[in-house]
Parts: sequence; C-alpha cells; structure tokens
Amino acid sequence: MASPARESAPVVFLPGILMPASLRYRALLDALGHDVLPVVKELEVYSGSDVPPTGYRLESELDGIERAADEVGFETFHLYGHSGGGACALAFTAHRPDRVRSLAVDEPAVDFDVEDLTYLREKYVPMVELPPDQLMGAFVGEMFRAGVEPPPRSEGPPPMWMRTRPTGIAAFVRALAESDVPIERLRSFDRPAQYSYGSLSNESWERRAERLSALMPQMVIERYEGLHHMNTSHVAEPERVAASLRRLWGLG
Repeated sequence: MASPARESAPVVFLPGILMPASLRYRALLDALGHDVLPVVKELEVYSGSDVPPTGYRLESELDGIERAADEVGFETFHLYGHSGGGACALAFTAHRPDRVRSLAVDEPAVDFDVEDLTYLREKYVPMVELPPDQLMGAFVGEMFRAGVEPPPRSEGPPPMWMRTRPTGIAAFVRALAESDVPIERLRSFDRPAQYSYGSLSNESWERRAERLSALMPQMVIERYEGLHHMNTSHVAEPERVAASLRRLWGLG
C-alpha cells in the first residue's frame, strides 16, 4: 500500500534591511527541496516607489506578512526571518501566533526586550541621522563582535538597490524604536522555534539568544562558527541551514 503524500510546508521568508529577499535566500531555497512552498517577501519599507511608504511603521510589516500569506492561501505557515525580518517575525508571532506553525529567526535586529530597545534608541536612532555614507559605514561596523575586522568593501559601483538602503534603514530603525510589541506573549507560544547566529557577530545576538531561549524553552539555539552578520548561515552554509529547518518543519 502506498504511503500517503506528505503535505508541503508553507513558509514565509523575510529578509533583513540590506539585501533584497530574492538574493538573500537564493542559496537556501535551492537547498530546501521541492516539498517547501516558499513565499519570499520583501520588507514593506521597500514595497513601493517611495521609501518609506507614507505612514510606515512596524505594523505595516506585520500587515504585509498577513497579506502575503492570504494572497497565496496560507491559513497558517512557518515563518523565517533574518535581521530586520527576524525582528518582524518575532513581532508577528507575538501579535498573531494563531497563524504561525513554527518560528525561526537568524540574528534578529531586536528582540523587543526593554534593554534591547533602550540600546536601539540610544545607539541607532542618532546613527540614522548621519549622512548616507557615514550611516552605512557606522551601521555595518556594528555587525561584528569586538576585535573582528569587517570584510573589505566590494570594488566597483554598488548595485542599484543600494540607493534606497540608507533611507530604508533609517525608517526601519525609527519604526522599531517607536514599536510596542508584547514580546512576553511568546512565553505561551508552544510550537517549534529556532534561533541562529554567527560566532563572529556582535555580542548582542548571543544575548538575544539567551533572553529568547529563557522566554521560549522549546527554542533551539544554533551557533555557526566563523560566520557573522555580513556572511550569515543561510548564505555560507545553506545545506546545513536547510537540514535544520526541515527538521523544525517536520520534513525530516
């Protein structure tokens, strides 16, 4: 007797504030297999011709996640977010846990802890007032553990999408700073959860791992040796990340 066909996994992928979603997840999607139904969603801050869109705030991102899932008929879905997208994934799960089958975040920009938001407001909100060139250098410099040298800048002209990044970063940071996310609600989230970070990334991501795992005891923590926020796990080790996510999603 033939085994019943296994349901494909519906997944919404959210990128960070720098790289477009299609580039961010290209290698990971190739490694995941054909039984994954992916929605690779760009952040709402870059969703229109104006960056940011009029009235943009964190709730814009949460509404965008729900709208993207509704458009493809996902009543519930697995949620994976990197950096800014990881912060959005945490916020969405806190606000709308009934729609989330599992939560996976890779180096989320914030975890909405009081300490974390205070640091964001004191460090990053003034930073986004800098001229674009200074902002990008200061922003990228914060991605690494103390003593780790950032990689050299790529030669040649930057890609076209980089033109919107200083404005997008500034809008996103302000939206996070003004947000009110009931992160304590994640304590009652009883579905699978995972957190990944690189050993060379800023120490803040290790502290977020500790806080979130205390809040969500079922959360699996994965540390990737020798990697950092600008060379993250799903880009550098897509096969390992794919295998880990497939276990999280019950795909074996």
